[in-house]
Amino acid sequence: MTCLLMKVVERAQLAMMLEVCAYPKPGNVDRCHDYPDTRLEHFLASTIFARGAFEEADTGTGRIGEIIKHAVRDTNCHEGGNTHFGAFILLIPLIYGKGISGALNAIEKTDVSDAVAFYKAFAMTKVKINDKDELDVNNPHTLTLIRNRDMTLLDIMKHSAANDMVAREWVTGFPLTRRGADHLKQFGSGREAIVKTFLTLLASEPDTFIIKKHGSAAALETMNKAREVMDNQRSLEDFDAECIERDINPGSIADLTISSIFIALGEGWQWDL
Repeated sequence: MTCLLMKVVERAQLAMMLEVCAYPKPGNVDRCHDYPDTRLEHFLASTIFARGAFEEADTGTGRIGEIIKHAVRDTNCHEGGNTHFGAFILLIPLIYGKGISGALNAIEKTDVSDAVAFYKAFAMTKVKINDKDELDVNNPHTLTLIRNRDMTLLDIMKHSAANDMVAREWVTGFPLTRRGADHLKQFGSGREAIVKTFLTLLASEPDTFIIKKHGSAAALETMNKAREVMDNQRSLEDFDAECIERDINPGSIADLTISSIFIALGEGWQWDL
């Protein structure tokens, strides 16, 4: 089966699987190391359990926010916690719209019900966010505020874009996803291309997941060290070990790598050569 003949749902699942299995990806779970509470098997299980939500998105009907909620609900059935929330935010509109252009058309049509469903999904992930955000998921009044303002899910992403590079993709037209897909095709096939793409994206912008956990300085330092690896001034293995030791997890770059693989697979990129 060529990737061009693969079903869109299978491409999404494969993208999730390939990203987590590629190694070494500095600071992230891969086949060489786990986190204390989240293992490779949890990520792989989520690629399977997400299929129902992906199939729902593939029909091009239903509400995007509700489908994201279903994806989170269905992958919350193991003890590994949230594994792919950011990836779902990227993949589901891309599946729904059969690519970037269609995704942008679809997210323009989101409404307040999508925003409410998304926040309910967000609450299920238990992802830590900035407590100063007026749309704090932990604030019981946030859903009322969203309804009173008649905010769409795209409005929510615009609100979050300055501090979240995954949300920014919705607002700016998926540029890092597009760039990552182009890198994959440039770097060749298979695991090494995925690692190079991950590292190139990590070296291009501060990872906002790192910012949320450790602050801007740590994210900038990580970005600069990724550049040093690319310039052969630091070994990838040493960089990976340092990130693991310091609990530096470029989670947003991992999500963007997944969406990049998804797009590249649909354009004929080969993962198994």
